[in-house]
Amino acid sequence: MRGYLLLLFTVLLSVGCSKKETCEIPEEISRLPVDLKIDRLEQRFFQIKTVPEMQAFLQQEPLLRDKFLLRDRYPSEELMAQNLLRLATDTSIHKLARQSEERFGNLQDIEQGLENGFKHVKHFYPSFNLPKVQTFISGLSRDLLVSDSLLVLGLDFFIGKEAAYRPQAPEYILKRYEKENLVPSVMLLVSNKFNKTDFVNKEMLDEMIDYGKSYYFTQKVLPCTPDSLIIWYSGQELADVKYNEGKIWAHFIEKGLLYETSQFTIRKYVGERPNVPEISERCPGRVATWVGWQIVRAYMENNPQVTLQQLMEEKDARKILDGSKYKPQKK
Repeated sequence: MRGYLLLLFTVLLSVGCSKKETCEIPEEISRLPVDLKIDRLEQRFFQIKTVPEMQAFLQQEPLLRDKFLLRDRYPSEELMAQNLLRLATDTSIHKLARQSEERFGNLQDIEQGLENGFKHVKHFYPSFNLPKVQTFISGLSRDLLVSDSLLVLGLDFFIGKEAAYRPQAPEYILKRYEKENLVPSVMLLVSNKFNKTDFVNKEMLDEMIDYGKSYYFTQKVLPCTPDSLIIWYSGQELADVKYNEGKIWAHFIEKGLLYETSQFTIRKYVGERPNVPEISERCPGRVATWVGWQIVRAYMENNPQVTLQQLMEEKDARKILDGSKYKPQKK
């Protein structure tokens, strides 16, 4: 997904989670041969004491060096090694490393969540190849990398509110950087590989459906995950938008927003904000992406012959809207 990558109202959340606790993965998916092993690179990284040792580490991990640590931003690999050695020997970063170890342990639950997610991806896309999966502590410089060949989990971002240091971000974004959000955030990024979009002359509706398709993909590959963790809403925020769905939709229709092309206006409803006061002070940011998800859900419910692959290939947002027959009523 684009930009930055929740748990509140216990009653609301427990209702959602109790439903998920009974979720079972079909046997034809669970038996797919996906053997995922996570390489804990930070454990080796923080043992490095010299520049030559760091250079050797970078030579051993060329994908991490080039894709995650961004080798092309340094004039030389020696200068890169010197910079990273300062990180590896920084006592404050060591503290983050210890806290991530305490928070994530042996990563068994994360490994299982990713493996189940990738089994579902493999079910829908049999030719999909599993990327190499690694963890790293970057000193809060990068949270995630998802590419065809490499997946890197920046664990220090997801320690949570007990972390000694946190990302430089507003509180409403920091709420997403919790352990339980890690796997859904990865799968949202994985969806970009399959989500075909026409970026020419984009309207509000195109953005809504683009995000809606990514959320729907994540829902399908993580069927046991609550909606709140997929879209990064709290239990209360999710309850609010569901209850006011008709009013939110009416706002988009009455203001003629679906075919709006001004990026300034589109960002108000799609972009990062703590709320959308144009609708209500209690309306959470990115609400247009949630509406897009509901349109995509309605489209798939009304068109059961459409496969996930066909949905992700479909670039015509208006076709999806028309086929969804989406018309929630005001309460």
